[in-house]
Amino acid sequence: MLTFIRNWMMPIAMLVGCATYPWLSLLAPYTPFLIFAMLLLTFCKISPRDLKLRIWHLWLLLIQLLGAIGLYLILAPLHPIVAQGAMICLICPTATAAAVITSKLGGNMASVTTYTLLANIATAIAVPILFPIVEPHADISFYDAFIVIFSKVFPLLICPFILASLMRVFTPRIHGWFLSHSGLAFYLWVISLSIVTAQVFSSFINEISDVFTSLLIGFTALIACLLQFYLGKTIGGHYDERISGGQSLGQKNTILAIWMAHTYLNPLSAVAPGTYVLWQNIVNSWQLWKKQSKDNLKKQ
Repeated sequence: MLTFIRNWMMPIAMLVGCATYPWLSLLAPYTPFLIFAMLLLTFCKISPRDLKLRIWHLWLLLIQLLGAIGLYLILAPLHPIVAQGAMICLICPTATAAAVITSKLGGNMASVTTYTLLANIATAIAVPILFPIVEPHADISFYDAFIVIFSKVFPLLICPFILASLMRVFTPRIHGWFLSHSGLAFYLWVISLSIVTAQVFSSFINEISDVFTSLLIGFTALIACLLQFYLGKTIGGHYDERISGGQSLGQKNTILAIWMAHTYLNPLSAVAPGTYVLWQNIVNSWQLWKKQSKDNLKKQ
């Protein structure tokens, strides 16, 4: 029973979030603290010297930015809101938690962390330029939007990394304690996932009115999710970074994407990143189960 729970902890966390959303969604303000602690534990395993720009980072960035524009232009004549949802699923930056899942899968955390920084900078620049063109009624300036996106992401990315680096140099004993307990990061992510799922599910229940369009957007998000994991793994595989490439392109900061959709685009397009939470974590759960199965076979 315990083995089953460990192997399927992420789907269980999402089910708990859906089942208890009226109460668990109230904990949403505490999610940043969980993410900070989770990343601090994870970054204790990374040295600043490990953060290096790779060629595959640039390929993924081109897919993230140019792919988002191309997909919108293709789908906009068919259904503008679906096109907006698809675009935001691609242009959305890598999730801060991607390094945690990458570590669990046996990938290169430093490579994913480097791309996460790069992708978030690119998104903070591109979104304030592109989205007002898509929805001209947006009344937020480029500077204001850049600062808001920056403030939502970078404190959770940069501050834990700086703190982990300082502890490595000045308080090696404390750093060693965090390093020896770095496995706790995954369980903090599971708790965060339950809260995020509850938050998203609550917004679905209370805000969605056009069911057919919502289902169509959700299906488009599924295609975008599978496509990005596939492309990320394929490109990363050419540079012996298959796991890191897949997580870098496929695992998205959906909470930021939902905010961007509500700020710039038709609010219904937020269904895309909302359902992307479900799709990406189903993929992650399957990957974790597959790796656990392989590890068990090696032990036999």
